[in-house]
Amino acid sequence: MIIIGEKINGAIPSVAKAIEARDADWIRDLAKRQTDGGAEYIDVCSSVVDGDVEVLKWLIDLVQEVSDAKICIDSPSAKSCVEAIPFCNKPGLINSVSMEGNKIDTVFPVIADTDWECVALLCGDSGIPETVEERMEIFEQIMEKAKEYNIPPSRLHIDPLVISLGTNSESFTTFAEVTRRVKAQYPDIHVTSGLSNISFGLPSRKTINQAFLILAMYAGMDCAIMDPTNRDMLGSLYATEALMEIDEYCLDYLDAYRSDLFGVQKKK
Repeated sequence: MIIIGEKINGAIPSVAKAIEARDADWIRDLAKRQTDGGAEYIDVCSSVVDGDVEVLKWLIDLVQEVSDAKICIDSPSAKSCVEAIPFCNKPGLINSVSMEGNKIDTVFPVIADTDWECVALLCGDSGIPETVEERMEIFEQIMEKAKEYNIPPSRLHIDPLVISLGTNSESFTTFAEVTRRVKAQYPDIHVTSGLSNISFGLPSRKTINQAFLILAMYAGMDCAIMDPTNRDMLGSLYATEALMEIDEYCLDYLDAYRSDLFGVQKKK
């Protein structure tokens, strides 16, 4: 399972405060804790309008001082994502493109002949499609663009998109069916999601996020934008991999347990 650490995001009030105060030590500590939790990528999102690229550079530099994890450049502006690429020590992940506007034609030409990977959202100018069939149509359009720029499926992280369960009871089942179809067509492609989106507006959000992680993994999701400092979530992830025969003989599960990633030994 590919873990993308979600915590360095200016939309989170504590992170916004750290960005405003330029609290470098706070950002470094957050990056290190996510890396220690097993994050392969650290998502870096400024969530500011003015100075987006400047803030992205500041955050990326701080993360790279304390972590060997790859950077996930996160911005609603495709232009900002592209401009932030030179700040990274090694190829990482762009978050994200879609069929909205010219986003995909801004990013794909730049990463075409590189090792950079990219998150692709199944939405367009009309927003998030409601049905499985509509999302699959967007998916086919994205894959045509990937073929045009010679980007192999293995470098794409498809996000089928999930909205709050409190507003749409079919949110997860639609996500799961799209995931199954995408993986059936392209076994080497990645499927990802931000876990917290499904619980927006509901109480005990971590409970729903944890259940979503398990069910989405079973449907074929192999990458998650999540909180790797949440030990309960990590325990569910490793246990699910073992149950799905991804982790043969539970070796990763046992290693994570011995490393106290779950926190269960301290709870005794």
